[in-house]
Amino acid sequence: MAEASRPALETTPIPGLVVLRLDLREDSRGWFKENWQREKMVALGLPDFGPVQNNMSFNATRGTTRGIHTEPWDKFVSVAGGRAFGAWVDMREGPSFGAVFTVELDAATAVFVPRGVGNSYQTLDDAVTYCYLVNEHWRPATPYPALDLADPTAGIDWPIPLAQAEISERDRTNPTLDAAERMAPKKTLVIGALGQLGRALRADFPGSDLVDLAADEALGVQALDVSDPAALAAWPWHEYAVVLNAAAYTAVDAAETPEGRRTAWAANAAAPSALARVATQHHLTLVHYSSEYVFDGTQDPHLEGEPVSPLGVYAQSKAAGDLAVVAAPRHYLLRTSWVIGDGTNFVRTMQHLAANGVCPSVVDDQVGRLTFAGELSRATRHLVDSGAAHGTYNISNGGEPTSWWELARAVYGRSGRDEVDVSPVDTATYSAGKEMAPRPLRSVLDLAKIRATGFEPEDAMTALRRYCESTR
Repeated sequence: MAEASRPALETTPIPGLVVLRLDLREDSRGWFKENWQREKMVALGLPDFGPVQNNMSFNATRGTTRGIHTEPWDKFVSVAGGRAFGAWVDMREGPSFGAVFTVELDAATAVFVPRGVGNSYQTLDDAVTYCYLVNEHWRPATPYPALDLADPTAGIDWPIPLAQAEISERDRTNPTLDAAERMAPKKTLVIGALGQLGRALRADFPGSDLVDLAADEALGVQALDVSDPAALAAWPWHEYAVVLNAAAYTAVDAAETPEGRRTAWAANAAAPSALARVATQHHLTLVHYSSEYVFDGTQDPHLEGEPVSPLGVYAQSKAAGDLAVVAAPRHYLLRTSWVIGDGTNFVRTMQHLAANGVCPSVVDDQVGRLTFAGELSRATRHLVDSGAAHGTYNISNGGEPTSWWELARAVYGRSGRDEVDVSPVDTATYSAGKEMAPRPLRSVLDLAKIRATGFEPEDAMTALRRYCESTR
């Protein structure tokens, strides 16, 4: 037989449900088709849904009718022999709830069914074999919504009247659409929900499940140690679509100690690696937050594709985590710099020193941009909602780069102190005699890629003024 050509894809009134017209090659012996061909079908626009199980349903007699069942996974359905009438009803929460689509299934027709869309079929011939790929392993006692085959609102025009059809007793007692359960979308999980970034993500992703190393019942935060293989294996990952990993070990200097080194590698390298494996297995979108510390500060600005060149233990552990995360098919690796949020940070330290009459020396040869946690969270929301291409993005506030010394002067001015009370010092002099990890001197991140997605970072100094006013 000649090589099969690319199938054709047709959209339907149900969002995400598409029909594929397969290339059926027939001769005197019978026919051949590529029933599932990932490369061609993904190129057409079919989701790369990662099937893990293939099921077959043989139906002996014409008129066998299977109920409208709404499984919590994606399906790719076709027939291996004979013809069937397929009917689908959108059972998902949202404006398309109740939308209906029907089509006759033959050897040349297949349908991709997204999670939450109820499906049913009625055989039009004897000895029909209905087959489907699914992207999750079947789980015993998995509950899911079902719908009455004769529901008057759906109004499905069955080719063989239901009174003459072969139907199970269970499918004769399913609820009508007005009483049927709606399927909720998969959830978002925020890891590190009690940290500076985690607090901002909680505001921008309301309704998310929240976890941290320690539970906080008042805030609805559960305990989950992502570096614990047993805890990861027990977590119900099939309930989630997006995982936001805001957990990290950020004690840069302490990471140089024996205990800190172990903790840094566990949190910043081993945990992201484990999450990347989970994301791959469960088809999750993994959002992971990194740092300009993965660079040695010799380039200006730093581009997303720049090879990592970490200087200290903290930086090395973050770089290792980055390399693991990019192996997940659906990932956003967000590199950021100089994060300021709701918690202990540089700005609040300067405010405290200003209030207590201190005249500090602050390094003036480390240059970068502040990233406010709210801005980083806003960028995350933008990337996830817009469906931007997966990959690595630099994220910081915008505006002209500054040194830590210039920022300290600005904070002092906002605190009612004279800016000259902050004196400049170079990094080498400041760190002499101190046990400090090496720092990159140039931390400016190029923001062209995130801007190309339609996201415009707010000027860092504008955000700093607002932050200072809110924390007086």
